[in-house]
Amino acid sequence: MTNTALVLLTQAPIPRDLDLPLPLGSWELQIILVLLFLVHIFFVNLMVGGSLLAVIFEIMGLSRPKYDTLAKAIAATITVNKSLAVVLGVGPLLAINLLYTIHFYTANALTGHAWISIVPLVIMAFLLTYLHKYTWEKWIGPAKQHHIILGGAATFLFLCIPFIFLANINLMLLPERWSDVQGFFSSLEVGNVFPRYFHFLTASVAITGLILAGWLSRKKYPVEEKLPEFTRSGLRRAFYRVAFYVTLGQLAFGPLVLVTLPSRGVTIPLLLIVLGGVVLAVVLLLALRSEIRAADNVIGRHYPLVIALFSVLVLVMGTGRHVYREASLAPHKALIADKSASFRSVNYATQLSIRAGFGAGDALASGPTGKSVFVNCAACHALDKVLAAPSLREVYSVYAGNPEGLIAWAKKPGKKRPEFTTMPSFAHLGDEQLRLVADYILDIAAPRDSTIAAPGT
Repeated sequence: MTNTALVLLTQAPIPRDLDLPLPLGSWELQIILVLLFLVHIFFVNLMVGGSLLAVIFEIMGLSRPKYDTLAKAIAATITVNKSLAVVLGVGPLLAINLLYTIHFYTANALTGHAWISIVPLVIMAFLLTYLHKYTWEKWIGPAKQHHIILGGAATFLFLCIPFIFLANINLMLLPERWSDVQGFFSSLEVGNVFPRYFHFLTASVAITGLILAGWLSRKKYPVEEKLPEFTRSGLRRAFYRVAFYVTLGQLAFGPLVLVTLPSRGVTIPLLLIVLGGVVLAVVLLLALRSEIRAADNVIGRHYPLVIALFSVLVLVMGTGRHVYREASLAPHKALIADKSASFRSVNYATQLSIRAGFGAGDALASGPTGKSVFVNCAACHALDKVLAAPSLREVYSVYAGNPEGLIAWAKKPGKKRPEFTTMPSFAHLGDEQLRLVADYILDIAAPRDSTIAAPGT
């Protein structure tokens, strides 16, 4: 896409040339988008957070073998979570394509190669993850470092994929900056990509820690067999601590995200939602601290409450993200709607102009001209043909040299001929536009030398 095309895209929003209805109402699709995205991002969080924790614990396992065993147990969950993340990503992707077609595809086009690279990056990350998982018992001793590097490479790719996607989502919210973008890396200068990404990373680790606190300490999990150097209560407490301290860190990244957001989308409803999220986060931290301090025989009794608080918090923040997106894009969406209405009007006027015997370009003149105002007449009047009213040749025979009479008739028409319906008044066009169209009609309908010359001359 050339720079000129991008400037035109910014200054004159692309109209929806095909006015196709949405399969559902806008509100229904927005609710579906928010809910499906939250389910999808939940498993993305587990995939990314699990990859990070698995690598960290495997490195710790070089000096304390029990953490290598724990890292292996975490790594076993990554392949399942990545499959669910991919499958559950189809729904929100379809919804965002329906609701934000122009914005989403424009952002994808502007970041070009990076966006397309998501597919091979996902494939390579999956292959590396499976290789890392199934070589755990084989790459030991001197090969252990290579195994860690393998896990680190898979984790790096898992980190890159959401970063590219987040950069695109960020870019689609800022159409006024599209002309500044010269590829993926320049798009990172637009908006607040990095604060949002760090907030995503901390959320991923916090959610993973919270889920692992329940998963690895559940009653049916054979802790004594799989993780003999850990206790059930010890595992729960350890992952509670991960969730607690990382969530505490999010209280720092959250305000950073808010203050770096482009101000256009920051509204009172958004601020109220964010405030509600902060209150929930504080309550969640208090509940986690209570669990961490609980005795071994009762730790976990409030786990359902913690999960409920975290779920509501995620729903609130997901709603806030959508509220910001809608507010940020509202001005540009209004421009698109206006441009689409103008496009449909010009398209319809062009068809009428062609039916009336005039060129298609007559409807595209800039500013009011006789040609452009005549669009209002073209449905009934043609140059030489009788449509739903007399031809312009006949109009000329009545009003030649008398544009004022034609203007007066257009403002207050009567019924002269029974074979035609009564002409509606065009007084709403005003005297200036009526003068333009009257002069235009009398000019194009006037006899020319070629039309009055005798045959053969």
